Amino acid sequence: MTGRPLRLAYLVTHPIQYQAPLLARIAREPDIDLTVFFESEISLGAYRDPGFGQEIAWDLPLLEGYRHVFLPCRGDRRQLSLTRPRSRGLAAHLRRGRFEALWVHGYARPFHVRSLLSARALGLTTLLRDEATAISARRGPLKRLLRAGFFAALKPLVDRYLAIGSLNRDYWRDLGVPERRIFDMPYAVDNGRFQAMADAAAARREAFRAELGLPPDRPVVLYASKLMARKRAGDLLEAFLALEGPAAARRPLLVVVGDGETRPALEARVAEAGAQEAVRFLGFRNQGELPAFYELADVFVLPSEREPWGLVVNEAMNAGTAVIASDQVASARDLIRAEGSGLGDSGAVFPVGDVAALRGALEAVLAEPGGAEQMGRRARERVSAWDFEADVAGLRAALDLPARPQSAAAEQTPPSSAS
Repeated sequence: MTGRPLRLAYLVTHPIQYQAPLLARIAREPDIDLTVFFESEISLGAYRDPGFGQEIAWDLPLLEGYRHVFLPCRGDRRQLSLTRPRSRGLAAHLRRGRFEALWVHGYARPFHVRSLLSARALGLTTLLRDEATAISARRGPLKRLLRAGFFAALKPLVDRYLAIGSLNRDYWRDLGVPERRIFDMPYAVDNGRFQAMADAAAARREAFRAELGLPPDRPVVLYASKLMARKRAGDLLEAFLALEGPAAARRPLLVVVGDGETRPALEARVAEAGAQEAVRFLGFRNQGELPAFYELADVFVLPSEREPWGLVVNEAMNAGTAVIASDQVASARDLIRAEGSGLGDSGAVFPVGDVAALRGALEAVLAEPGGAEQMGRRARERVSAWDFEADVAGLRAALDLPARPQSAAAEQTPPSSAS
């Protein structure tokens, strides 16, 4: 080290609710001088989310605790697509600011590729983080061939790759990236915040249940995500309606938190089955409200297909909740750790689309009072190590910075912000 902090630029499309606290944490590292460059303002204030099918506004600060710049662009900065907004100016920032490294999130956008080219021309160390896995998209032979050609051209522009989990690491490796160039920077949420909010919610669990109009002493199965076809909430509903044996005898409730295009069909199916008393649709709930739902639940279920990670799994586990996920939820590989498709110590994994297997997993988790609670305790223990400190350690390793004690940045004052 030269005695001054390493100047790190981070390029990402827009402020993201999951990333904001991580960026604030990285900004507290005394030997990393972080500046975040955004392309779009779409997530600031209210905006229409097509997955939820409604206008939403996040209830937590997205720009606090780290220096940030919104890049100039052609067109409306409130839009976001593969090619829009048409951002510009990052190369000039990198040159004038004498940055030493550029970290880019996502490699599909043309502007991100151009930014990596600029960084390479300026002699910066380049880092790439992306959510892609073998299960995150449908790729036929032609798509695989095109991806291989594109990535062959991209590889000379990237020095190090930041893996969000084991399936993402496998993805980079399968594209020919050497192990020595892959560093673990796991997809994590703000564990401390979620655990504190879940603990506070536990003190008023019964009052919250009463507010929701849920009968006491009945297990709660929770779904909390967008109601869109890829999330396959209908599989969970069918599995729940078909429950048998001891699990059914406990008369569980299915609570659906979220909104989207498939909600009308799901509600119609509940009405057809005459199950309105057992299945409750509670609509979209914001980030600050979710820990109370996770804490209330006995088991959380994410039946998605092509799920690049699934941070709701992290959130639920932080509340001490058992999790059932499909084998196409990438986080299940690292956080649930079931042997193949089956029961693990913190939940269960089932083959995507297999309603009978999902029903079996629910029956196994709910069969005995206390069984889900024991799994939930193990879930919280495991996710506690899947945290921002692991992210900081992986980033430091990728930047060739020495390892530091995890608590060393706790007293650092975050830098001022500029937009």
